[in-house]
Amino acid sequence: MADHVDRLRAQWAREMPDLDTEPMAILARARRLTLLVSAGIERTFAGFGLDRGEFDVISTLRRAGPPYRLTPTELYSTLMISSGGLTHRLARLEKAGLIMREKSSRDGRSLEVVLSEAGIALAGAAFREDMANEMQHLAHLTAEERETLAGLLRKLLVGVERNADGKD
Repeated sequence: MADHVDRLRAQWAREMPDLDTEPMAILARARRLTLLVSAGIERTFAGFGLDRGEFDVISTLRRAGPPYRLTPTELYSTLMISSGGLTHRLARLEKAGLIMREKSSRDGRSLEVVLSEAGIALAGAAFREDMANEMQHLAHLTAEERETLAGLLRKLLVGVERNADGKD
């Protein structure tokens, strides 16, 4: 059972037989999987009137737990985006009534982003539908295979994150 990546590797093996393309067996497949499932994820969020970036903001606030509030710095650090990119997302979400910006309970000079009741409900509903849709992509694997794959990907990601942080 050959896939797209197998065909690419075979072409490279023909053109550069001395080069080991083993990294493609994992990393090219991970990239291709991401590309293939991203459109469906975007459609799911669009069905809730959100783009992926907006969902990222409300889901980050929802995961924070009650009282569903974070500072803008906590948000953009978690989301790994610029403060300017966050500002645009917050403006759209505030206009939609999904978040509010309120004076900080910790420091009256700064603001906190608070998820509204509508935002809490929307984040939960969108996430539930997203997980149901994503599970359909995994239907070709048994529960044991999913667990094994998740463990191997976790191990790989931890190593890559350590390298990126300069801790290795």
